[in-house]
This record gives sequence, structure tokens and C-alpha cells, in this order.
Amino acid sequence: MSIPIVTTKLYIPPPRAKAVSRPRLIERLHQGMHRKLTLISASAGCGKTTLVSEWLVGCPQPAAWLSLEEADRDPARFLTYLFAALQTIGIRSGEGVMGMLQAPGPLPMETILTAVLNKITAIPDRFILVLDDYHVIDSRPIDDAIGFLLERMPAQMHLVIITREDPDLSLARLRVRDQLTELRTADLRFTSSEAAEFLGQVMGLRLSQEDVAVLESRTEGWIAGLQLAALSMQGHHKDAASMIRSFTGSHHFVLDYLVEEVLQQQSASIQVFLLRTSILDRLCGPLCDAVLREGTDALLSGQETLQYLERTNLFIVPLDNERRWYRYHHLFADLLRQRLYQTVGSSKGEEKRDVEELHLRASEWYEDHGLELEAFHHAAAAHDVERAVRLIEGEGMPLLFRGAIAPVLNWLDSMPKEELDAKPALSVMHASALLMVGQSADVERKLQAAEKGLQSAAQDNKTRDLKGHIAAIRATLAVNKHQADTIIAESRRALEYLHPDNLPVRTATTWTLGYAYQLQGDRAAASQAYSEALSISRTIGHYMITMLATLGLGNIQEMDNRLYVAAETYRHALQLAGDPPLPVAFEAHLGLARIYYEWNDLETAMHHGQQAVRLVQQLQHTDRVVAGEVVLARLKLARGEVAEAAAILAKADHIARRQNFVKQAPHIAAAQVLVLLHQGQLATAAHLAQKHELPVSRARVHLAQGGASAALALLEPLREQAEVKGWEDQRLQVMVLQAVALHAQGEKLKAVQLLVEALTIAQSSGCIRTFVDEGIPMRRLLREAVTLETIPDYAGKLLEEFEAERLNDESKSGPRQFRSDKFLVDPLSARELEILQLVAQGLSNHEISERLFLALSTVKGHNRNIFDKLQVKRRTEAVARARELGLL
Repeated sequence: MSIPIVTTKLYIPPPRAKAVSRPRLIERLHQGMHRKLTLISASAGCGKTTLVSEWLVGCPQPAAWLSLEEADRDPARFLTYLFAALQTIGIRSGEGVMGMLQAPGPLPMETILTAVLNKITAIPDRFILVLDDYHVIDSRPIDDAIGFLLERMPAQMHLVIITREDPDLSLARLRVRDQLTELRTADLRFTSSEAAEFLGQVMGLRLSQEDVAVLESRTEGWIAGLQLAALSMQGHHKDAASMIRSFTGSHHFVLDYLVEEVLQQQSASIQVFLLRTSILDRLCGPLCDAVLREGTDALLSGQETLQYLERTNLFIVPLDNERRWYRYHHLFADLLRQRLYQTVGSSKGEEKRDVEELHLRASEWYEDHGLELEAFHHAAAAHDVERAVRLIEGEGMPLLFRGAIAPVLNWLDSMPKEELDAKPALSVMHASALLMVGQSADVERKLQAAEKGLQSAAQDNKTRDLKGHIAAIRATLAVNKHQADTIIAESRRALEYLHPDNLPVRTATTWTLGYAYQLQGDRAAASQAYSEALSISRTIGHYMITMLATLGLGNIQEMDNRLYVAAETYRHALQLAGDPPLPVAFEAHLGLARIYYEWNDLETAMHHGQQAVRLVQQLQHTDRVVAGEVVLARLKLARGEVAEAAAILAKADHIARRQNFVKQAPHIAAAQVLVLLHQGQLATAAHLAQKHELPVSRARVHLAQGGASAALALLEPLREQAEVKGWEDQRLQVMVLQAVALHAQGEKLKAVQLLVEALTIAQSSGCIRTFVDEGIPMRRLLREAVTLETIPDYAGKLLEEFEAERLNDESKSGPRQFRSDKFLVDPLSARELEILQLVAQGLSNHEISERLFLALSTVKGHNRNIFDKLQVKRRTEAVARARELGLL
């Protein structure tokens, strides 16, 4: 669910029925189309918007228009409207972009804009994008976004910025590159002939050439000044000359004077209408009627009054072709608001309503018409805290969960600390908003302030719900720290206190419970919690929880060795994430990278791994960036790129230590053990496995050292634990290692029996790397096992994979290339070690046979075994490899 788009912001203001033609300026705009940017920067009342709307009427290219307002300084809201404007000319941003805009946390601006630029590049025709009133934004992130857009803008696109102030963009660089067309105040001023046409034909004044010249000189061709002057002179033709000669001073003073003159000429009902509706950014007849209510004696309805104001050129701009929505000229609206506050402050009686009452009426009208964000803005302007809080909370789905985090947070930040602390609901809301944008440092203080306020509050349903929300926020804080016990305690407290109708928070809390169960290894409970959260989140439209619960289910399915089902779940999560994907979609890519690695599709696995790392870098302070690097390292290792794998793991270890990502340390260490074993650094690998208490890694080291019995002693309790807890992934991994260890110990029948069981499990999920990663010992075990009729056909598939690995290895450069997926060395027998020592001393096969009283063929057979186990082809390579492994 998202905030409704106010479509009137996207309409190109229609040209006025009576307007002064300005061909010299229109031609400059046409000529500027070959450049990237047209900047129309001039003071208020210079006719900037009117000029561009007139130009677009005769322009062959389609145009997208966005009228900006202060609320659009929120980057998510700005981009939402920007993409809505582009959609009016057929350019769609994609579901992923809209999902990112609604997601909590910092916006990945460059990712979002890159995706949209790619879509623009694909369209054949040129178009124009107009940003009107850009000066009201005053936002560094948005300036950066527009700068990024300009730097990479496709040739099909031309940007027009209408503003009172120069934007904070690299205008000098654009000028040097001839990529900028500029129109400024001096360019927009009416010439004498244009002023005469405007005053005579548009405003209907009969003035002498001398009077026109004087008026044009006094106003310096300033269009707003001319219009106000003309309005003040209508009906006073006899005094026109004296009035013209009285205009002196700056624009500010001229405006004050002329607005006074213009207002005095309007009827009392029109004056009241202008003043009271000036609080509105946009006006329509029913909205004006709701704001005014019984406060005027006007005979005309709101819609009739707006049409009258347009006919009389009273600084009102239509926003659609049907003349349903309008806005005042911004400068005129500012002056009207100033006058409104002055009159309210000095007046009494029913005919002069309080400004706050006007905002409340506007808020009620917007709420009745489903525009909750606009309703909230007016409630905040009316200082009606209770109403603003209710609107933020929404009916079923809070504004915070619908892409309105920034305006709500800005309002809360603007409130006095004393007022916030005195209202527990506001403190809880503030904490929730801070957490959603990643500003967790001050969250606990807000929660404590809320709890303090609740001590003296009546213990009703609302109080209980707030207590539940506080616990839910604390559970989410604990999720970020992977503190399972805290998550469970706070989540259960939250579900106990939260109102049954508070489905958004209850659903999020159910998901946090699932995450805690997963941390504790209770996968069945985690799966149940994720499924429940997913079901409810889909029903109520809680987009983020739908994503997170889907990813959680995929993770559980993967750990249960249901790889085909898990892959489908991860792909579904990517569909939910859209194109481009939300940053949280990195978890789906990471899962697919692991699955395709297990299926031995290393190319696809690498693609998903790189996508995961790219996406996770858009998030702040998350240990998942380390998890992504570990997966990439494993992939590098599988491809024989040992040095690259070691470098990636060193980088991951540095990040984890610097940012205190304690949970990732064992995963890094387990991957580093694999690298060390491949490099023959057995002692270092043993120390690392012992330090991080990694029983599987310790078993691998024992096997590499020839200690099959020690490995089996570690593996047996691990298998029992996996079977009791239903950890299918660990059970399969341990069974494979046990089979290798039993075979190395000489218990070949037991080894084959265990291998058959493991193959039966693996076949249903397509596991390959679990076997191939064990290298030559597993290949030998499989070869021996296939001679038995009871072995599954899947063994033949694995042997084919081994053969493909061998051929791939041989096709690579040089005999010194050792494959990392064969790091586990089949221990040499005592006789083989003895022969290897003699080979290292330089003895020939014949000399060795004489020394050891062995047949020459027997020595050659031992040599073949040694070469096979050490993964070499020549005697010199065998000696070098044995020295790396510490065997000599």
C-alpha cells in the first residue's frame, strides 16, 4: 500500500485564453532542445510557468510535468511523483523501483535512477521532463539525484527546471560543455510592445503609449507587477495616470501596495474566499466549500468562485483541462497567507475563523476523500496532535508503512521534546520511524520516555497496545544483533499486549519470532512463524514483511535440503522485489548462489553471488555483506582461484572485526580452514578450527593429517545431534565426511553403506558439491561402491562430475595448478611415505626397489598411488607438493 498520487501535480498548466505571444523566447526554448538542460531561473511573477506551458503546446515532443511543493523534499515522495510524471508519457519505472521507495531505510538513489535511465534508453522517441517550482525542494539528496540524472541522461531526454533560485547543480560544467540553456529575469521581462499588448488586449485597459511606457518602466517589465497594477486600475481609468506615477519602491513594497489595492476592489465574499483558501496548496470547488462552510455569505459555490477568479485573471492557475483543480500563483498565495494571519490576529467574530479551524476542515475533507497524507499535513498545521497521530496510525496500515516515513519523522522532530515525552504514543511512533530509517541510536531513549509516560496512564486497550508496540520495537532491535533470547522474550510480550486488530505490528512481530527460532535451530517453529506472517502480510498488504517472510521460508527450505523448492521460493522473492530489486533481495540472490553452487553450476552461482554483494552494499551496518563475501570466496575456491579466495576472506574478516560482526566470525573461519587445507597449512588450519570451535572443520583437518579415528570421534555426535534436531543439511554433510573417514580407516563396507544412505538423501535435492568437494578420497570411494549392485544410479552422475572436474583441471595452465575442491588429501600409507622420502632423495624406481627389496612393478604402483593422492603427475611435483603439506 502506498500514498495516493495527487494527479493534478502532473498536469501541464493549460495556456491562458488571453496571453501575450512571446515568439523570441519560444524560439530560444526550441533551440535549447539539443542540450541536456533548460534552466528558467527568475524571481516570482515573471511568467516562467506560463512561458513553458505555451511552448509545450507547439512542441512536437511529448512532455512529462511535475509541479513541486515543499512536501516533495522527501526523496521517496519526490521520486514517486517523478516516476508518476514519466508514466504519463508511457515510461514505467518498474515494480522494484516502487518497492524500494516504500521500503524502510536509506534510499538507494543511484540504483533507482539507473534502472529508470535504462528504461528511458530503450524508448525510441525524444521527450521533455519539466520540474516546476524546483526552488521549494531545498534538498541535498534530491540535488544529487538530479545531478546524477543529468550526468547520465540519454539523448532521448531533455530536462527543464523552473525555479526562483539557481539549483545546487554543476551549472558551470554544463555551460562549458554547451549542455545548458538559460532564461533569467532579464530575459522574461516584457518589452514595451509586449507590455502594451498585455495591458490592452489581456487586461482590457485603454492607456496611452506614454502611460504604458511609464508603467513598463516602473515595473521593469515585471509581469506580476503589471498584472497587479492593471487589476488595481480596472474601473479607475480617469485616475490611471496618477496611479501609475505613484508606483515606487522595490517589488516587495509594490506587491504589498498592489495586493491591497486588488483586494479592496473585490467583494467582501471574494476577499474572504481568497484569504481563507490560501492555506491550500491546491484548490477544487468541494474542498473550498468544506474549508469555508458557513463562514461566508457568498452566493457562488466554490467551483463557481474559482471559475470567476480565472476569468478575471486573479493569479489563479488551472491544473487540469477540466478546470476542476487550481492553485494560486505562489507569490500571491504567500501574500494572501500573510494577510490572513494579520486579519485573524486582529479580528473578532464568527466571520473570521481561526486559521487552525480552516486547516482542520481541510484535513477532514482530505481524509474523507482517501488522501491521508494531505489530511495529516493539515492536521499538523492545525496543531491537532491527537488527529495527526490517528491519521499516521491509519486504518489497518500506518502511514509509516506506506512510504510516508520522512514527513512523519520531520513532524515529530519539529515537536518540542517536552510535548513528545508527555505523549507516550508520540514517543513510540518516533522510535518506530527512527528504526525504519536505520537511526537506531536514539530508539531506546524514546521507548523509555514512552514507558515513563505510560506509568501514570489509564490501563486501557490503547495503553496495552502501546506497551505491545514498545516490545515489538525492542524485538526488532534485537534482530539486528541476532539476540535470539531477547527477540523471543520481547516478541511474546508484544503479542500478549498488542490489540488483536493491530495486524501490521503483530505480523512484524510474528516474523521476528520466526527469525529467533531459526537462530536457535528450531526450524519447524521458524517455518510455522514465517508461514503465518506471510499469510497475514499478504492479506493486509504489508509489503516488507511479505518479502522477509518469503526469504525466511526459502532459507528454512534450503537448510532442509529441499533445494528445488527453496530455489523456487527465492525466485518468487525476486519477483516480489521487482526490477530493479529492493536491496533486501540480496538474501534471495545469496540463497540461489549457495544452491547453484551445490548443483555445481558455478557460473550461475557466481552471477547470483555478485548480485547479492552489489545489493547488500546499499544497506548500512549489516553483517550480511560479510556473508556475501564468504559465498564468493567459496566459489573462487571451487574454481581453483585460491589466492583470490584468500584475499576475499581476509577482506571479510577485516570488515567483521572492524564492525564487530561476531556472528559471522565462524563462517569466515570455516571458509579460511578450507583455503589453508588446500595450501597445505595444516597446523594453521587446526589452530583456527580449534579457536572457533568448528567441529566439522576440525574433522576435515584430522582427515588431512591422516587421523581418521579422531575425525570419526568428532563426527558421530554431530550426526546424532543433526538427526535429533532434524537438521538435514548438517546430517548429509556429516554422513559424507564419515564415509570418507571410514574408508580411510579401512572400514570399506561401512563406508559404502553410509555412502549409499547419503546418496539416497542427496539425489532428491540434486546435491553435487557436497561430494565433489571431498576430492580424490570420495572419487575412490564412489568407484569402489559402483561395483556393488545396491549403489544408487546417482553415484554414476557424481563420477561424471568428477571426470569433468579432472578434464577441466587438466585444461588449465600448468601442472602446478591444484584444484581447491580436492583439498582433502587421502592419507599416504606408511610404505608410500617411505617411498616418497626416497623419491625426495633423488633415487630412481630401480634403486628404490633394491633398497626396499620390492619388485619394480610394485614401486611403480606405489608411485601411481602417491601421484594420485597428491594430485600431481611427476616426481618433482610430488616432492614439492609433499613439502607444502608438511609430509617431508
